[in-house]
Amino acid sequence: MPEGAKTVRRLALWSIPLAFGVMGLKFVAYLLTGSIALYSDALESTVNVIAALAAFIAVGYAQKPADTSHPYGHHKAEYFSAVLEGVLIVGAALLIVQEAVGGLLAPTRIDAPAAGLAINGVAAVINGWWAYVLIRAGRRYRSPALAADGSHILSDVVTSVGVIAGLVLALLFDQPLIDPLLALIVAINVLWQGWKVIASSVDGLMDRAIDPADEVRIHEIIKAEAGGAIEAHDIRTRMAGRVSFIEFHLVVDGSMTVEQSHAICDRLEAVLRREVEGVQVIIHVEPAHKAKDEGVQLG
Repeated sequence: MPEGAKTVRRLALWSIPLAFGVMGLKFVAYLLTGSIALYSDALESTVNVIAALAAFIAVGYAQKPADTSHPYGHHKAEYFSAVLEGVLIVGAALLIVQEAVGGLLAPTRIDAPAAGLAINGVAAVINGWWAYVLIRAGRRYRSPALAADGSHILSDVVTSVGVIAGLVLALLFDQPLIDPLLALIVAINVLWQGWKVIASSVDGLMDRAIDPADEVRIHEIIKAEAGGAIEAHDIRTRMAGRVSFIEFHLVVDGSMTVEQSHAICDRLEAVLRREVEGVQVIIHVEPAHKAKDEGVQLG
C-alpha cells in the first residue's frame, strides 16, 4: 500500500476515538449546565462519531485494488461516506431546531456555567487541531472522506466558539432566551454545512473534471512531450477520489509503425504520471485523416 494511502487510513482510524472523546466532553458540558445551545453543539458531535466510522470504512474500501467487477478501482467509495455525513448533518440540524423551539417556549437559566463552558472550550480546541490535520491530509492525499470530515469538524469548532461567546453574553445580561436563539443559529449553520458536504460529494460522483489549473498543465505537457505526433484532441479528464483519469486521442502519420506510436504514448504517460499526482492515462492512437480543427496541434 502506498505511504499516502496508509496515512489516510491511519488518520481515518484515529478520528473514531477522538470523535467519541469530544462528544463525551460536550455532553458533560450540557449535563452540567442544561443549556440547549450546548446540547445542540453536543448533538452535532454525534454526527462526527458516525461520520468517523463511515469514513474509516469508506477509506478502506476505496483502497481496494481493481477487480473484474470494478476494473477502474473502488476510489469513489469515499464520496458515499461524504454524502452520508451530509445527510446526518441535516438530520442533526432538524433535531436541534426541535430543541430550540422548546427552549424558546419555555426558557430556563443555565446551571454551573463556568465549568460547562470550560469543558466545551477544551473540546473545541481538540476539534480545531484535528480539523486542521484532516483538511490538510485530505487535500494533500486527495481523500474526499477526510476532507469532508475535516470540514465538518471545522464548522463544529465555529459553532462551539459562537455558542460559548453567546452564552457568556446571556449570563452577563441575564437573558435566558439567548440560549435557544443560539441553538437556532447553530441549526442554520449546520444545515448549510450539510448542504455543502452533500453538494460537493454528489459533484464528485458525477465525474467532475479536474481543477482548471491542472487541465492547463496537461495540455502543456501533451504539446511539449508528443514530438512525432500531429495532433491531440478530445482531451477529457475526470476525478474519482484520489485518482484522476486522463483520456485523449493522439493523431500520428499513417505510415508510422505501431512501435513508433507506442513509444510516443509511453513518453506521454510517463511525464503525465510524474507531473500530475495519482493519474491514470488512456491514449487512443489515430491516423492523420482523423485530425480535428479544434485539436491541439503538435507539429
